[in-house]
Amino acid sequence: MSDKLDKIDLSILRILQDSSKITNLDLSKRIGLSPAPTLERVKKLEQNDVIQSYHAQVSPEAIGLMVKTFVLVSLDWRKNQARENFLEQVQNIEEITECYIITGEADFLIKIVCKDIPTYERLLFKTLQQIDEIERLKTLMTLSTVKDVKRLPFDYDAES
Repeated sequence: MSDKLDKIDLSILRILQDSSKITNLDLSKRIGLSPAPTLERVKKLEQNDVIQSYHAQVSPEAIGLMVKTFVLVSLDWRKNQARENFLEQVQNIEEITECYIITGEADFLIKIVCKDIPTYERLLFKTLQQIDEIERLKTLMTLSTVKDVKRLPFDYDAES
Protein backbone atom coordinates (compact mmCIF):
# COMPACT_ATOMS: atom_id res chain seq x y z
CA MET A 1 0.00 0.00 0.00
CA SER A 2 1.37 3.36 -0.97
CA ASP A 3 -0.12 5.26 1.99
CA LYS A 4 0.75 4.40 5.57
CA LEU A 5 -2.01 2.85 7.64
CA ASP A 6 -3.06 5.07 10.50
CA LYS A 7 -4.67 4.16 13.82
CA ILE A 8 -8.20 4.40 12.33
CA ASP A 9 -7.29 2.11 9.41
CA LEU A 10 -5.83 -0.40 11.86
CA SER A 11 -9.01 -0.23 13.99
CA ILE A 12 -11.09 -0.90 10.88
CA LEU A 13 -8.93 -3.92 10.03
CA ARG A 14 -9.17 -5.33 13.56
CA ILE A 15 -12.95 -4.94 13.67
CA LEU A 16 -13.57 -6.33 10.17
CA GLN A 17 -11.37 -9.37 10.83
CA ASP A 18 -13.49 -10.16 13.88
CA SER A 19 -16.82 -9.50 12.14
CA SER A 20 -17.00 -8.66 8.45
CA LYS A 21 -20.81 -8.54 8.63
CA ILE A 22 -20.76 -5.36 10.72
CA THR A 23 -22.73 -2.55 9.10
CA ASN A 24 -20.93 0.58 8.01
CA LEU A 25 -22.99 2.53 10.56
CA ASP A 26 -21.89 0.27 13.44
CA LEU A 27 -18.30 0.32 12.19
CA SER A 28 -18.34 4.12 12.03
CA LYS A 29 -19.65 4.33 15.62
CA ARG A 30 -16.92 1.97 16.87
CA ILE A 31 -14.08 3.91 15.23
CA GLY A 32 -15.50 7.37 15.97
CA LEU A 33 -16.05 8.65 12.43
CA SER A 34 -19.21 9.42 10.52
CA PRO A 35 -20.42 6.77 8.03
CA ALA A 36 -19.24 8.49 4.81
CA PRO A 37 -15.52 8.77 5.71
CA THR A 38 -15.67 5.28 7.25
CA LEU A 39 -16.96 3.83 3.99
CA GLU A 40 -14.34 5.81 2.06
CA ARG A 41 -11.57 4.34 4.24
CA VAL A 42 -12.87 0.78 3.82
CA LYS A 43 -13.07 1.23 0.03
CA LYS A 44 -9.50 2.57 -0.01
CA LEU A 45 -8.30 -0.44 2.00
CA GLU A 46 -10.05 -2.69 -0.53
CA GLN A 47 -8.66 -0.84 -3.56
CA ASN A 48 -5.13 -1.03 -2.15
CA ASP A 49 -5.55 -4.79 -1.60
CA VAL A 50 -5.11 -4.51 2.16
CA ILE A 51 -8.60 -6.03 2.47
CA GLN A 52 -8.59 -8.76 -0.15
CA SER A 53 -12.04 -10.32 0.35
CA TYR A 54 -14.87 -11.11 2.75
CA HIS A 55 -15.86 -14.67 3.61
CA ALA A 56 -18.27 -16.65 5.71
CA GLN A 57 -16.31 -19.03 7.91
CA VAL A 58 -18.08 -22.37 7.43
CA SER A 59 -17.64 -25.27 9.81
CA PRO A 60 -16.18 -28.14 7.75
CA GLU A 61 -17.78 -30.70 10.08
CA ALA A 62 -21.22 -29.09 9.69
CA ILE A 63 -21.11 -29.79 5.96
CA GLY A 64 -19.63 -33.28 6.27
CA LEU A 65 -15.94 -32.55 5.66
CA MET A 66 -14.41 -34.63 8.43
CA VAL A 67 -10.80 -35.10 7.25
CA LYS A 68 -8.13 -32.41 7.15
CA THR A 69 -4.58 -33.31 6.17
CA PHE A 70 -1.40 -31.50 5.40
CA VAL A 71 0.76 -33.12 2.74
CA LEU A 72 4.45 -32.51 2.14
CA VAL A 73 5.11 -32.68 -1.60
CA SER A 74 8.54 -33.21 -3.15
CA LEU A 75 8.82 -32.70 -6.90
CA ASP A 76 10.92 -34.57 -9.42
CA TRP A 77 12.98 -31.64 -10.65
CA ARG A 78 14.29 -33.70 -13.59
CA LYS A 79 10.86 -33.29 -15.20
CA ASN A 80 10.61 -30.34 -17.56
CA GLN A 81 8.66 -27.43 -15.98
CA ALA A 82 7.95 -29.52 -12.88
CA ARG A 83 6.92 -26.56 -10.71
CA GLU A 84 4.65 -24.92 -13.29
CA ASN A 85 2.93 -28.18 -14.24
CA PHE A 86 2.39 -29.17 -10.60
CA LEU A 87 0.96 -25.77 -9.67
CA GLU A 88 -1.36 -25.79 -12.67
CA GLN A 89 -2.79 -29.17 -11.63
CA VAL A 90 -3.13 -28.14 -7.97
CA GLN A 91 -5.43 -25.27 -9.03
CA ASN A 92 -7.90 -27.84 -10.42
CA ILE A 93 -8.15 -30.01 -7.28
CA GLU A 94 -10.98 -28.58 -5.21
CA GLU A 95 -10.01 -30.47 -2.03
CA ILE A 96 -6.65 -28.67 -1.94
CA THR A 97 -7.61 -25.53 -0.06
CA GLU A 98 -4.11 -24.14 0.51
CA CYS A 99 -0.72 -24.61 -1.15
CA TYR A 100 2.59 -23.14 -0.04
CA ILE A 101 6.12 -23.25 -1.45
CA ILE A 102 8.29 -24.19 1.52
CA THR A 103 11.85 -24.85 2.55
CA GLY A 104 13.05 -27.92 4.39
CA GLU A 105 12.30 -31.54 3.71
CA ALA A 106 9.81 -30.89 0.88
CA ASP A 107 9.05 -28.38 -1.85
CA PHE A 108 5.36 -27.68 -1.12
CA LEU A 109 2.91 -27.98 1.74
CA ILE A 110 -0.71 -28.51 0.74
CA LYS A 111 -3.80 -28.56 2.92
CA ILE A 112 -6.53 -30.98 1.91
CA VAL A 113 -10.07 -30.98 3.27
CA CYS A 114 -12.41 -33.85 2.33
CA LYS A 115 -15.34 -35.97 3.44
CA ASP A 116 -13.69 -39.06 4.93
CA ILE A 117 -10.69 -41.40 4.80
CA PRO A 118 -11.89 -43.35 1.71
CA THR A 119 -12.30 -40.03 -0.12
CA TYR A 120 -8.80 -38.98 0.93
CA GLU A 121 -7.41 -42.33 -0.17
CA ARG A 122 -9.01 -41.95 -3.62
CA LEU A 123 -7.67 -38.42 -3.90
CA LEU A 124 -4.20 -39.58 -2.90
CA PHE A 125 -3.97 -42.58 -5.24
CA LYS A 126 -6.17 -41.58 -8.17
CA THR A 127 -5.34 -37.87 -8.33
CA LEU A 128 -2.19 -36.79 -6.51
CA GLN A 129 -0.05 -39.80 -7.30
CA GLN A 130 -1.02 -39.48 -10.96
CA ILE A 131 0.73 -36.11 -11.18
CA ASP A 132 3.98 -37.01 -12.97
CA GLU A 133 5.94 -34.17 -11.38
CA ILE A 134 5.44 -35.50 -7.84
CA GLU A 135 8.34 -37.58 -6.58
CA ARG A 136 7.21 -38.09 -2.96
CA LEU A 137 4.21 -37.35 -0.73
CA LYS A 138 4.11 -37.40 3.05
CA THR A 139 0.71 -37.09 4.74
CA LEU A 140 0.29 -35.41 8.10
CA MET A 141 -3.20 -36.31 9.35
CA THR A 142 -4.85 -33.88 11.75
CA LEU A 143 -6.66 -35.29 14.77
CA SER A 144 -8.32 -32.13 16.03
CA THR A 145 -8.01 -28.36 15.81
CA VAL A 146 -6.70 -26.61 18.89
CA LYS A 147 -6.30 -23.13 17.39
CA ASP A 148 -7.64 -21.60 14.19
CA VAL A 149 -7.42 -17.81 14.38
CA LYS A 150 -8.29 -15.64 11.41
CA ARG A 151 -7.14 -12.28 12.79
CA LEU A 152 -3.56 -11.55 11.74
CA PRO A 153 -1.07 -11.04 14.58
CA PHE A 154 -0.51 -7.32 14.60
CA ASP A 155 -0.63 -4.63 17.28
CA TYR A 156 -3.68 -2.79 15.96
CA ASP A 157 -3.65 -0.30 18.85
CA ALA A 158 -0.02 0.81 18.39
CA GLU A 159 0.84 4.24 17.12
CA SER A 160 1.78 4.06 13.45
